[in-house]
Amino acid sequence: MDHTLDSILDDMKQEIDKWMAYIRYMNAENNVKRTSLQVGIHDCALLEYAKGRVDVTDGEFDLSMPGDVASPDESLSEKQVREQIVPELSSYMRYKLNELPSELFDYQFTFNGKFQVLEGEVNIRILEYVDEAKKKQLLERISIYIADKLEAGKYPTQPLETFFLSRHLLDEGLFPDADPGQIISIFENIQQVNKGNNQLAEHRSYLIGALRDWVEKHWLPRYFDDMGTPWQKEYKKKSDARLENTEQGPIELVIYAAKLILKHEPSYSRSVGLAFLHYAIEMGSAQAKRLTQEGSGTFAHEDIRFRDEMVECTANDVFAEVSIAIKQETEESYERALRFLTRLLSMGFPKSYQIKLKSGVKQWLPIKGLAKSSTHRFFANALQYPELHPLLEEYARVAMETFEWYADTEGEKNCMPGSYAVFGLGVADRAYFPLVEQYMEKVDVEHQSVQNEFTAAFAERHGVNAETIPTLVKCMLHSTDSLKVKINADMEDEMHLRQLYEQVRGLQDHEVEHVVYLIWGGTDKLKKIAAKAEGDRGKWLSELAQAASRG
Repeated sequence: MDHTLDSILDDMKQEIDKWMAYIRYMNAENNVKRTSLQVGIHDCALLEYAKGRVDVTDGEFDLSMPGDVASPDESLSEKQVREQIVPELSSYMRYKLNELPSELFDYQFTFNGKFQVLEGEVNIRILEYVDEAKKKQLLERISIYIADKLEAGKYPTQPLETFFLSRHLLDEGLFPDADPGQIISIFENIQQVNKGNNQLAEHRSYLIGALRDWVEKHWLPRYFDDMGTPWQKEYKKKSDARLENTEQGPIELVIYAAKLILKHEPSYSRSVGLAFLHYAIEMGSAQAKRLTQEGSGTFAHEDIRFRDEMVECTANDVFAEVSIAIKQETEESYERALRFLTRLLSMGFPKSYQIKLKSGVKQWLPIKGLAKSSTHRFFANALQYPELHPLLEEYARVAMETFEWYADTEGEKNCMPGSYAVFGLGVADRAYFPLVEQYMEKVDVEHQSVQNEFTAAFAERHGVNAETIPTLVKCMLHSTDSLKVKINADMEDEMHLRQLYEQVRGLQDHEVEHVVYLIWGGTDKLKKIAAKAEGDRGKWLSELAQAASRG
């Protein structure tokens, strides 16, 4: 090798050494102890060379992407890179891997290079290393985990386990002949054992992330050319792309990924799910085409379609959408639509759904901060008919589900299915206070705050009295600290204070403190009010302040 090439190689080896020294200080041993499904940390590294500068990182690159144009001041040629630099770096990296703790690296490790040369840019695989012993160990652990935690499992699993398992099952290095149907079955099992668990959304997110990575990095490049940019993908089917079986095999995973995205991801991800179905349709999948038109086929035709002279209802479980067209604006039209919805949800239709409404009426609930959506409008319209209130209560009891949300709400307007019916009934009629309390028990305060707005409207509508205080306390317990409710003056009545104390006496200290904060702005403020009060009123104020102080 000439002097220049020797110098460049020395620089590259020094950067490899620096990267190795950096990752060596990671607490790899403790990291891999978190779950049996992790056998290492790093699975790739990238060496970049341009204009005499070398950099080694954990990054990766897409070998299918075209390289940049040539730089006139580069001293390396593509031939030198391929014939001299890559073999030397491959041997050096393999030697260095054996020097470091095994836990630092996954069962497989790829070392890639991106070189600016006289002819342009060269993207090349420098080393692909597989630890067969570690691979065998990982496969055994995966098998044991599936049998013990999923197939025979009765308890929720850890999201971290789902993160690794989902990626392992889609790793062709581990499972070159994987059965897509079996993978889907395992993914469904993960969701089943975690049903009702507040971490279900995190599990689903990991499943969807693994599937999406697999579709975009492995399946699509086989059949489609990426005609877009690194920031905006745009795929065009290859002229010779063919599938022997357009309904079974890997395409099942593409369709399954699309279904999960459309059902469970935020609305801004819907375009990705629809694109996946479109790619499957381009490859000839009749199932994908049918899904866009009719849904998954889980439900009988008569269960997802209803039509008469008053109303037309159509449901698609893949999109988690129910289309309702009100032909005649009558109580009976909304009654039929409500019965359709209630029956549909009771049969297992996704509760995180949305309504697409066609109606000449545009009502909204008298509650600020709610999304002005078609779903909201449908229930506000139906609530105008008092005779339908019992049916709305029946719907709400079926629809309410913790950790599920209407699909056309996001962020601060997120609301659990059944919210609009419960809010409307709770404001309209005291007979539905028990329903309000049941609703509040199911609210996930970390991801929903619209109950704050309802609580304020509830207090304004019904006031503070013996009948409302129990429900008000329940609402406040499941509201956030940002709730603005002006009831402190009314609550300081002696009888009201006594009843409030009876309601909070059995609560945990921090819950009492929370209620006091929402009413009076904090324990210190309540103490000052109590110090100035006399008789039984002062006694109850002091008792409340003391209970809140323990929080």
